Amino acid sequence: MNRRHLLLGLAAAGLDLNAQEPSPGSLYIPKPHLVEDRKLLQDFMDEFAFADLVTAGPGIRITHIPTFLNRSAAPYGTLFGHISRQNPQSKLFDGSQPAVVVFRGPHSYISPTWYTKPESVPTWHFAVVHATGRPKPIADPKALHDLLAQLIAKFEGPGSSYAFAKLPESYTNGLIAGVIGFEMQIELLEGKFKLGQERSDADKQALLKNLALAKPARSISEFTAEFYKKLKAES
Repeated sequence: MNRRHLLLGLAAAGLDLNAQEPSPGSLYIPKPHLVEDRKLLQDFMDEFAFADLVTAGPGIRITHIPTFLNRSAAPYGTLFGHISRQNPQSKLFDGSQPAVVVFRGPHSYISPTWYTKPESVPTWHFAVVHATGRPKPIADPKALHDLLAQLIAKFEGPGSSYAFAKLPESYTNGLIAGVIGFEMQIELLEGKFKLGQERSDADKQALLKNLALAKPARSISEFTAEFYKKLKAES
């Protein structure tokens, strides 16, 4: 394939070939994929609340954690979470070190055969939100207990019979001593939804049709069962 055909193929895929100024945030977002609707982004963070906590001081560290968003605290909201006290990342929770929390939504390979024009190339569709801030520690046992109770209530859901508050302190105090919480006021909120929204109506309808027919990814149940089977075979 010569350079002219390659450029035409990229243009057909809806990619911006012009030089762009670097984004001031953590994420490169072409204009068609930029999402700035605050409520939509916060709804996304609530729905896909298992996120990646990323820091870079001095080396890059990434921890995968459940999070809780308080929308009313600060313009973009405040995120809460916790990690092990043994995690080196905990030493950065001093209110001055920057961090990015990455929320990932559904994603899928997009075949060029799904488009109406044959001059197309494959791509990947996805939706992500990046929240940037400076985590502060939550080390007080009572405040940490309350944070954990909020996280548990969020993921247990209404009507759950589980009562974290009724567990004996002799048990919970030992667990709480092994973790440290954090709160991070969101200073910058970035949304990138690359879902083919810049394409023609015909292509959008074709995308929806083929995505509905695509083989779904393995569920956590299927993945866990297969992993258990592998471990048993190796033991």
